[in-house]
Amino acid sequence: MTTHPLRIGTRGSPLALAQAHETRDRLIAAHPHLAAPGAIEIVVFKTTGDRILDRTLAEAGGKGLFTKELEEALFDGRADLAVHSMKDVPTQLPDGLEIATLLPREDPRDAFFARSGSGLADLPAGSVVGTAGLRRQAQVLELRPDLKIFPLRGNVQTRLSKLDAGEVDATLLALAGLRRLGLTDRITAVLEPETMLPAVAQGAIGIEIRSDDDATRALLAPLNCAETMVRVTAERALLAALDGSCRTPIAALAVLDGEDLHLRAKVLSHDGRTIFRAERRGKAADAESLGADAGNEIRAQLPPDFFAAAPH
Repeated sequence: MTTHPLRIGTRGSPLALAQAHETRDRLIAAHPHLAAPGAIEIVVFKTTGDRILDRTLAEAGGKGLFTKELEEALFDGRADLAVHSMKDVPTQLPDGLEIATLLPREDPRDAFFARSGSGLADLPAGSVVGTAGLRRQAQVLELRPDLKIFPLRGNVQTRLSKLDAGEVDATLLALAGLRRLGLTDRITAVLEPETMLPAVAQGAIGIEIRSDDDATRALLAPLNCAETMVRVTAERALLAALDGSCRTPIAALAVLDGEDLHLRAKVLSHDGRTIFRAERRGKAADAESLGADAGNEIRAQLPPDFFAAAPH
């Protein structure tokens, strides 16, 4: 048993803190001795992605912006585990670190918010949709090329306040985060995957540790969700095969029915006019190979400069 508190590293946004508290609560439920005062400490770190609010993540450099400082804290011992939204985690982790556990996945769909109307189809032509995510932008324009996109960054509360202030006519957020924050009463509509395919691993919480930390791995083992691990493995294998980043509109969703896995994926141009799709069905045990195969199929169809064509 460690002599110091078990230190959970997290970002400081309300959603990140909710995820860290969920992790703490699940640890205590699995190991009652961790309920003792001082047994667990939540340590907040400000990441590069939290500091950069004046431009999109694509312009700033991609996904690692939300994980770098937490991983540095793991390496130097300021944290024993780091809690991440898996959609923010690069497919290549630093040597010596690993995702040890995935908590049960929340609903991966996107939620739509509008000041009027009941859905994306109801927005008047020329309406402004606030989103900084290229995946959402591309799929909005795929469905409604007559709409305008405004890059909207910030946490859930910040984006909703800008909607309320009339800076945008509509916005989109991950349903999972809204459920974790208790903000589902504000939702105008939940978008089905046929309308808006989610981001890779959206709704999944991953817990990263040092690979040589067997004690922390053992504490986390009872928290791991096997179904989530299969689904996220397939989606991230697809992403890795595409070598995708925040500069590329990539969407994917794996669904598990018993031992049968169904993976849907698509890659879009930033204006939503060009779309490449792949679909795989197979066994859960083959999740990684199914994802990689789907990713390679799409990659083989892409023009040579497709990933380089990101907007600046």
